Amino acid sequence: MNEGPSWKDNWKVRLYERVRERGFDSLTAFAEARPTTSLVALAAELGEADISAVQIFSGLVAEAERSHQVTRLVRSQFVRELSESLPDGWPTVMDETSRFEVAQALAFWFGFTPETHRKRAERVMTALRTTPPPPGWRPLGPDDELLRTLLPDEEV
Repeated sequence: MNEGPSWKDNWKVRLYERVRERGFDSLTAFAEARPTTSLVALAAELGEADISAVQIFSGLVAEAERSHQVTRLVRSQFVRELSESLPDGWPTVMDETSRFEVAQALAFWFGFTPETHRKRAERVMTALRTTPPPPGWRPLGPDDELLRTLLPDEEV
């Protein structure tokens, strides 16, 4: 993981230079301007050859921790994962295929959830399984009403 052009030199400086070149004061502002864009696509936009999705997420976590906005980051990542895995929104019918797609989206999201928020994420996943959202539900940002109900802004 520490090999390749994305890890050469001072990648944090390079990352933030690219963000500022695009007119943003923070990586969070850059990412929030594209709330449904995957981390991979964000990295590609900033420099496919020398910026990685892991670096994007690392920077987002650092900024969220400094601003006490980790819960918002967790919701933002939920939106990104759901948008990528379920582009048409929450399935209308929960057949074998759609159950797999939902499980995959939630697993990817959980994988990006900081340890401090894992128990809350488990509760969100349980709530979505026991009381699914309306068919077609597709949060477009971290301030989605249902998503804020599932994961309110209480820092842990």
